[in-house]
Formats: sequence, structure tokens, C-alpha cells
Amino acid sequence: MTQHVHILGIAGTFMGGVAAIAKAAGYRVTGSDLNVYPPMSTQLEALGIEIFQGYGAEQLDAKPDIVVVGNALSRGSPVIEAMLDRGFAYTSGPQWLAEQVLHQKHVIAVSGTHGKTTTTAMVTWILEDAGLAPGFLIGGVPSNLDATARLGAGRFFVIEADEYDTAFFDKRAKFVHYRPRTAILNNLEYDHADIYPDVAAIRRQFNQLLRTVPAAGRVIVNGDDAELATTLSLGCWTPRETFALAPGNGAGADWSAKIEAGSAASRFTVFFQGQSAAKVNWPLLGEHNVMNALAAMAAVRHVGVDPRRAARSLAAFRGVKRRMEVRGVIDEITVYDDFAHHPTAIETTLRGLRARVGGARIIAVLEARSNTMKLGVHAAYLAPSLALADSVWFLNPPDLGWDLPGAVASMGERAHLAVSVDAIVQGLVADSRAGDHILIMSNGGFGGLHEKLLAALRARR
Repeated sequence: MTQHVHILGIAGTFMGGVAAIAKAAGYRVTGSDLNVYPPMSTQLEALGIEIFQGYGAEQLDAKPDIVVVGNALSRGSPVIEAMLDRGFAYTSGPQWLAEQVLHQKHVIAVSGTHGKTTTTAMVTWILEDAGLAPGFLIGGVPSNLDATARLGAGRFFVIEADEYDTAFFDKRAKFVHYRPRTAILNNLEYDHADIYPDVAAIRRQFNQLLRTVPAAGRVIVNGDDAELATTLSLGCWTPRETFALAPGNGAGADWSAKIEAGSAASRFTVFFQGQSAAKVNWPLLGEHNVMNALAAMAAVRHVGVDPRRAARSLAAFRGVKRRMEVRGVIDEITVYDDFAHHPTAIETTLRGLRARVGGARIIAVLEARSNTMKLGVHAAYLAPSLALADSVWFLNPPDLGWDLPGAVASMGERAHLAVSVDAIVQGLVADSRAGDHILIMSNGGFGGLHEKLLAALRARR
């Protein structure tokens, strides 16, 4: 009899990916969530997965064999209390995935505060393009693959290794469950202030990840990141390769790149241990994406894909949705959607866009939506991170809980605050002109701002 898996929080990118993999593995899959919307709703519907709205106890009446609990669920939720009271078997998404799928695979795990999704998509695409049919679970929609997860027919499984906690009953980072043989450590900064008191607590989780990588494996680490160097000093039992941006042949790092002048990082030569290994000419821009590419090329070389073969695949790599994604161009005004929500990511995204558009005017729009941003932890770094924008609009709802106007006061007339999405739309329509680039940054839907703005710009005609 087919085992019935019921997934709580199924509309999240990770849990939706677990659902798709479970379905492909032959399980009967159902699930529930509070809000189900694209792209995950589209994927789940296409798979024929029954979804309950909300977290009522009645959804357990079907008596699933096991309940897979997402980390958005907590004690007090009716379905959680019923699950515990009735004695249902339960587990977390990462643990279910590890026990049912990953233990049979060579796992390539991509970790780091920034760049996880894009780098995971790069590694997956290179392996796919090389005919290796990898399984994968990515925290976004890669343009080359049009799905966030797949069971895969090959021996490799590529996973975005998130440091957020696992479940209400397991406060370890998700990635400690994955047991990778190839592990990428992109970078490490303070984030997730709702669960980690300081960067040292996150560092300990990263060291736990290192403790699970076998001596026969490989650790690919950003050689320019001081926090990662400290993490490695706590213990690493696996051969490592470093990557870094460096002039010339990149002495000091195993992997480095020389970016062609004037290319906005769309063309670069890759060096491995001081020798030219490949040339990349691709549609992505920005030094941060070159770093992501170096990490990806190092990881795939560990599993047998030559750097020149990887470079050919990267030439066709189209990125990930919501990473500098153009949502529309109206009257020569370009509107972008980007997932940036941490000051470092905001600054990096703006640097990439500035390299693309030169002296054209950039209008940045920001929603402080992540748990860390809502707590105001990075308030002091917000204004400096937006230095490359000519004008910035902030959503400043009454319930934000910290002094956003005070935090950005140093920006002077460049800063504009609005209490609603509609007010931002009105301000942008009045402020924008031909040639402008409007960069909308949020890790959520931003109240439909993108489509509302495009509609308003069309109506302005």
C-alpha cells in the first residue's frame, strides 16, 4: 500500500520541493498551508497534490502515515496539537528528505548567507547540461529548468543548504541533515536574528555542517570571507578548495577570475591553481555572480565535469527568477524584481545594476520584510547599502516597530517613505521618467507592487 505523506507548510519553496520529490518517489502526497500562490501553487496543482487551506485539525482525519512539519508551524497550531495528541508519526522536511532520498545520492550542498539559490541553480544546470540528470531542490525558480525540485535519475543531488532552523522540535540548521560529499560555503554574515542571537551562533551551525562532510569529500570555500576562515579554524576534516576574485592569476586562491575590462563581469577568465582553466561569456552581470560561478565550477569539477565544459553550460545559464528579473519596460522605464533583503545583498544588487546601466538613474524600492529586517538589526547599515541608488522609496508601515525614518535620515532628499504600496506606486509614477531603472527589492510579494506599478505606468500614457 502506498504510504501517505501529509506536508504542513507545503506552499513554501522548500516544502513544496519536498512534496514534488515525494510524489515522484511514489508516495501519496497531501498538504496544507495558509497561503498558496505561484510558483508553488502552479507546481503543486500540476502534480495533482490535494491541498488544505489553513491548519485545522480536521485535515488529519485521513490518517496519514507520516506528517512532515514545516518550520513555519509551531505549538498552539490546531493541526500540530492534534498531531501530537493523536500520536501521529511526524518528522521535519530536511530529515524526511535525508532519510528517504539523500542517503542514496552524492549530495552537493550550497550554503552561505548570500548567493545560495543562484549558485545551486548554476551547479544543477551544469550537471543537467552535461547529461547527468541530477536531482535538485532549489529555493527559487531557475530559468533554465522551470521547476524548483526534481527527484532526478542520476547519482547526484544538488540542494540549497539553508541555515534556518529545521522545525519547532528541531532547532538545528536545516543543512545538518543533508550529509553532503561536496559542500560549498559561499559566505557567512549575521542574519536570521529571530533565531540566532549573534554571528557566533550561526558559525557553530556551519561548523556542524563541516563535521558531516567525509574526508573523501570536498569543501569549496570563499577564501575572502573572514567569518568562514574562523569557522574552518573550529575544525575541518575534509580537503578544501578556495575561490576568490583576484587580479592576474589569482595567487593564493585555488580558483579565481580575471574580469574583462568594461564587461560588467559578463566576460571573465577562470584560473585554477594559477593556470587558465576556462573562459566564461554569459548573460549575467556583477562580481557576485562571478564568485558564484567559481564556486559552482569548483563543485562540478569535484564530480567530474571539466571547467571548460562547465563554462559552455554557464554561457546558456539565464539565472533565477526574482534575481534582477526584468518585470517590464514601459516608456523606456525598466522595472526589476529582486529578492535582496539584507544590506550586503542590497549593495551587491545595486552594484551589479550600476555596472549594467552606467550613469542612468536608478530608483530603488525596498520593503523591510525579512524577520531580521523587521527587528531593525541592520538599521545602521541600510542607508550605506543604498549609496549607488539615485532615489530610494521605503515602505514604512505603522507597525514596523523601529525608526526607519531615523535610520535613513542621512540620505536626505534621496529617501522617500510611504505607508502603503499604493502610495509608493503614486510616488514612483510621479517621479519616474524615460531611461530610469526601478529596482524593487523584497523577499516577499511586496503587495503586488510590480504589477500595480507597471499598470500605473501604462495608464500614465
